[in-house]
Amino acid sequence: MKKFIICALCAVCGFTTANAQKFGHVNSQEIIQAMPEFTTANAELEKLSQQYETELKQMQEELQKKAEQFEKEEATLPENIKQRRNQELQDLYQRIQQTYQDNQQALNKAQSEKLQAITVKVRDAIKVIGQEGGYVYIMDMGSGIPYISTTLSTDVTAQVKAKLGIK
Repeated sequence: MKKFIICALCAVCGFTTANAQKFGHVNSQEIIQAMPEFTTANAELEKLSQQYETELKQMQEELQKKAEQFEKEEATLPENIKQRRNQELQDLYQRIQQTYQDNQQALNKAQSEKLQAITVKVRDAIKVIGQEGGYVYIMDMGSGIPYISTTLSTDVTAQVKAKLGIK
């Protein structure tokens, strides 16, 4: 009977140990910001933003010059030329507005594409760490989860950084 109880206890202990679930947590924002790809992407996006800003500034300067010229000559111009110049100014203003909107959309698209590639790389590294470490679930601390017990789960941020070659 003692042998049966001991065997049963060993079986129960072995069963619970075998079924112990490992949970981890990671700070993906910390990882992403430490990646060289993120720094490169930010520099490229900043350069693109400056190009767009320069283009808009030139267009605005052109509009201002034409508006000032029109104001100087307005009193001496025939009505049909006044209307034509006024329409030209309105068209240029609308073109500036459209360019601004197009630039914002292009910048947002470029940012989304660059960050998506980085995010996929981080997600793949987290998946590999999860599989290698036998984790059931790795939660992202940067995703707005209200509470993660850091004593009951393992922080795998350093492991993911190492997998990505980040110090």
